[in-house]
Amino acid sequence: MEKERIILGIDPGTSIMGYGLIRVVGKEASLIVLGVIDLRKLSDHYTKLKRIFDRVTSLIDQYHPDEMAVEAPFFGKNVQSMLKLGRAQGIAIAAALSRSMPIFEYAPRKIKMSITGQGNASKEQVAMLLKTLLKIKELPSDLDATDGLAAAMCHFYQTNIPVTAKAFNSWKDFINQNPARIKK
Repeated sequence: MEKERIILGIDPGTSIMGYGLIRVVGKEASLIVLGVIDLRKLSDHYTKLKRIFDRVTSLIDQYHPDEMAVEAPFFGKNVQSMLKLGRAQGIAIAAALSRSMPIFEYAPRKIKMSITGQGNASKEQVAMLLKTLLKIKELPSDLDATDGLAAAMCHFYQTNIPVTAKAFNSWKDFINQNPARIKK
């Protein structure tokens, strides 16, 4: 029987934080849930951080994920925005650490590349491919949810890389190790 694992993906944000959970059995992933933590109505930054901690902890307690994949902050021009985004990411990580969950961080380009094959893909392109891959009936109106889901799928792809056979140094080496594959 193949082991099941659940991956929580987080797209950090101080206005909207996206999340997605997938169930992995063998080489197959399926959607559990995706959504957003909407923080726009909160004006105090520290209240937003507490809400992030509470909601991420609640998701962990409800779905019992085995691992968390989080999108790394990207470097922007506004230093204050970067600091706030880093705090939001740190709080989500702290929530996972409070439940002794392993955390994996992926650059935004790496996540997009793993889903679409292009590191500069748009949110819409990522969302449409996830819709197809996971057979999602209807995409959420806020694509931060699919960005969180994309982090989870990126981790799934990174940890399900097939083990390749031994490397061969030459055709002669291949033939010597695979005599049954030679047609005479």
